[in-house]
Amino acid sequence: MALVTPQGDSVQQEYAQSALDDEALKQHELPVTAVLGAGHGGLALAGYVAQAGATVHLWNRTLAPIQAVIALGGIRLDDTLVRPARVSASIAQVLDGAAVVVVAVPANNHRELARSCAPYLTDGQVILLAPGRTGGALEFRRELMQAGCTADVIVGETQTSPLASRMTGPGMTKILGVKSHVTVAALPASRTAELLERCLPLLPMLTPAASVLETSFGSMAAIMHPVITLLNASRIEDGMHSFRFYSEGITPAVVKMMLAVDAERVAIAAAYGIATPGLEDWLRAAFGQEEQDLARLLAAIPAYQEMPAPTGFRHRYLEEDVPAGLVPLAELGAVAGIPCPALDSLISQASVLNDCDYRAEGRNLAALGLDGLNPAAIRRVALQG
Repeated sequence: MALVTPQGDSVQQEYAQSALDDEALKQHELPVTAVLGAGHGGLALAGYVAQAGATVHLWNRTLAPIQAVIALGGIRLDDTLVRPARVSASIAQVLDGAAVVVVAVPANNHRELARSCAPYLTDGQVILLAPGRTGGALEFRRELMQAGCTADVIVGETQTSPLASRMTGPGMTKILGVKSHVTVAALPASRTAELLERCLPLLPMLTPAASVLETSFGSMAAIMHPVITLLNASRIEDGMHSFRFYSEGITPAVVKMMLAVDAERVAIAAAYGIATPGLEDWLRAAFGQEEQDLARLLAAIPAYQEMPAPTGFRHRYLEEDVPAGLVPLAELGAVAGIPCPALDSLISQASVLNDCDYRAEGRNLAALGLDGLNPAAIRRVALQG
């Protein structure tokens, strides 16, 4: 495995590529799978799917994460070395020959990634945002169209990440939990069966949702991450004492705020005809727990116990979950006439702390391609495309 520079590339983008048992892996019946993103989520997904026997192409925009995989000779997944067939920072290299494309970059990078993928996508490919957060498939498809992509591809999204994981070092990841139930939908919903036919052998926890509105309104990261982060802002800013995010970061006030934000999410979903479970019920179903209140539920989930708190505010818990989670929720709520004081306050607080305007930069109605539509028209877009 060696680092090379593509000849004739006007931007002289460097990439790394490996061919590890490529021919042998191609004989396996599982679809060739491109995983885009070698962060904590993408690295775990690539290892999980490769370990199941699929041919995996792993991409990352920057070289350092893939250099680490090359140096190790594969992905160190728990105590096992799992070998992707191809590791590259060239999007064209990784998309070539892939039947399934799993997008595992932070949701606030979906827009840029869609534009990068657009010239290289081919008819029949399935693009699965894992997860899409809120409105991911809508935004990704709009960006593909804006970039002039004419390939007949299926764009879909999961409601949450199929795995709970964390990186343990360069090129190394640990799967803390495999979720038993993860809803998925294509855009339009009429193509969800096609998506499942291709993806279910790779990710057996997938179950069909009615539409991408159901998966989007069921995204829970934005309900938990920003609330815990913002209400623990002084502890994070202090920097003197690290703490465990889901256990030590939970107080009665944090629980109260999470439940208020969650109630707004449920009300917004109902305005679009979606009956979505509350946060507590979702946690019980996803992790098989039976605790009766939110604080105890979070404390009882083994996959959450090792999660450290962020050390600053330029972290995905705000940088991703606010513009790609809270903003589209609040925007869709406003269209439906649902008051969202808790959601709005979190967006404002996060924008102030990070000196930006998340509502303008994030997944507003224009970014989702829904500007000027009422709830009934938005439902039709999700169902019919």
